[in-house]
Order: sequence, then C-alpha cells, then structure tokens
Amino acid sequence: MNGYYPVMLQLRGERCVIVGGGRIAERKLLGLLEAGADNVAIVSPELTPRLSELAAGGSFQWVSRNFQPLDVVGARLLFAATNHAELNRLIAEEGRHAGAWVNTVDEERGRGFLNPSVVRRGDLLIAVSASGASPALSARLKRELERHYGDDYEYSVERLRMLREHMKAAVYEPGEREALLRLAAEEVPFQEETAFDMTTWITRLRAKRLED
Repeated sequence: MNGYYPVMLQLRGERCVIVGGGRIAERKLLGLLEAGADNVAIVSPELTPRLSELAAGGSFQWVSRNFQPLDVVGARLLFAATNHAELNRLIAEEGRHAGAWVNTVDEERGRGFLNPSVVRRGDLLIAVSASGASPALSARLKRELERHYGDDYEYSVERLRMLREHMKAAVYEPGEREALLRLAAEEVPFQEETAFDMTTWITRLRAKRLED
C-alpha cells in the first residue's frame, strides 16, 4: 500500500511557491494555472522562455534570485523543482517546518504529495497516479481517459449541475431527488447540446424511474 490519500484542493487565493525555473517548474506552474491557482510565486534567478513569457503577462510572481528560507512563509503548496537534490531536500525541510505541503521529485518515496496525471472536462476532473512507480503508466491511462471522456462531457457536467440546483427547489423528497439525479447522470453524456427545459426533463426522469 502506497499510503497516499487522494484529495481535490481549491487553490484560489492560496499561496503556492515553486523553487526552480526549468522545465519541471514550467510543468508545475501550468498545472497550477489550469487548476485556477491565482497566487503563485516562482523563485529562481533564471526562467525558461515559456515561463518568462508567462511572467511578463502577470500569470505569476517572479522572485528573481536564489532560494531563501523566507520564501516558504505562508505557502500552502511548495514545489522543490531545482536541478540539485541537496537543495531540494533543504527546500522540503524548510517547507515542512513552515507547515506547507511539499512536492519534490528526488526525495524518498512516501513524503509530501504527488501530482497525478489529470484529464479536465469543465468541472469534471479525472486524476490517475501510479504513486510514483510508473509515470509512463499514468501517462498512458491519461491518454485512454481523454479518448473515452471527450469534450462533450464538459457540457454534460454543466447540465447536471444546473439540474441539481433546480431540483433543490423542485423535488422536495431527498430519496426521490437522489434517484432522479442518478438517472440523469446515466443518460446526460448521450444528450445533444441543445436547449432544454428542466421541468420537462424531471417529468421524463420520473416516468423512467417508474418504468424501472
């Protein structure tokens, strides 16, 4: 057993710090931005061309110098992404002492947190990880999931969100509401992206429930 506990983190407003300015740091930053993180700092005297472009556009705060222990203060997530293993260990130690969750690629297995491979379809988020044993396997599974769960799922999840909100006022009995939402989840990925009426949909789901 790997000992990892999967969670989904809301990062809006949370301070995230990446130490390092190379390709790994670039990958970490892009993942954070995709997740909606809006308070990200990168500490590094140099950046990749892509990171320089994003820094110029204000996507993150660039601290243009070498790492200092004060950089971890207030960080919720800390990424040790330099090319030096000893420095990464130092960054990790400072971060843990400050109460941050730490991600570093060259530390012993089982510490900190891992970044899974992620498939995003609007509010639908699918994450897969081999717990560090095989990044190649995680990447392969991600490609398979991307093919199976196409872009239409973004619309499907948004429609289900709207239905759930509507049912809070339209369907009073919790057991019935739960049953109807299960039926809706089974059929919505196959619906066409057209205008629809919530009341009509609920009526049809109720009839389907009686048939089952």
